[in-house]
Amino acid sequence: MKKLLTATAVIEAGAGLALLALPATLLFGPSLDSPAGWAVVHVAGAALLAIGVACWLARGDAQSRAARGVVVGLVIYNAGTVAALVYAAMAMGLSSSGIWPAALIHAVMLAWCVASLLRSRA
Repeated sequence: MKKLLTATAVIEAGAGLALLALPATLLFGPSLDSPAGWAVVHVAGAALLAIGVACWLARGDAQSRAARGVVVGLVIYNAGTVAALVYAAMAMGLSSSGIWPAALIHAVMLAWCVASLLRSRA
C-alpha cells in the first residue's frame, strides 16, 4: 500500500495545485468559465490537495487500519470520479482534452486501490 499511497499523494496533490492555479476550462472546457465554476473548481482543488496530504502522511504507516481506511476512501473517490467524468463527457456533452485521460487515470487508481485492499486482507 505504500507505493499506492505515495503515487496517489503525488497525483492528487499535483492535480489540486493545478486546479488552484489554472483555469477550469483546461479540464472541462468553457462551461465552467463563471464565478460559480471558478469557486467549485478551487474547492475541488483544495480537496484534492487535502487527499494528497492525507495519503502522503499515511504512506509511512501503510499497514495500519487508518491507512486502510484512507484507501477505502480512495475507492469511493475514484469510483465516483470515474462515474462523474464519464457522465459529463457522454451524457452532458462536455468535451476537453482532459476528461478522458482523467477518467482513465482514476479507473487505474481505482483498480490499484481494490487490488491493494484485497492483498492486505490475505
